[in-house]
Amino acid sequence: MGNTTIFRYAKWGTSSQNLLMHEYSIVQSLIQSCQEHVEENSATKVTQLFIKVGVMSGVEPYLLQEAFEAFKRETVCDSCKLHIDIQKVKIECLQCNTISELEKNEYLCPKCKSIEISILDGEDMFLMSLELE
Repeated sequence: MGNTTIFRYAKWGTSSQNLLMHEYSIVQSLIQSCQEHVEENSATKVTQLFIKVGVMSGVEPYLLQEAFEAFKRETVCDSCKLHIDIQKVKIECLQCNTISELEKNEYLCPKCKSIEISILDGEDMFLMSLELE
């Protein structure tokens, strides 16, 4: 359980079918990673899975949950509870050095209104932790 696995995906396609297929492929990778952790730790199953999904990751949390419920059957995640934490976009202003979480899709510093920013968080999906039995 000491290892954190990182998943990074870009959004592709615009149809709902493409979005659902996108989440299915993410879930397949997630379950494979869980299987590896179970084997590495001589466990039998995953009971809880905690992930962080950035709002700019291109991952739709509702579809991810739906895909996880469909694919977890008869795997090490069969009785697993998925917890999804939504990460807002976190920026650092390169002008005033303020670190902020953006409330809207306005990519500028809320303090000084500069557009010279660096995105620190909110673009990725991370497997934060999992509980094994």
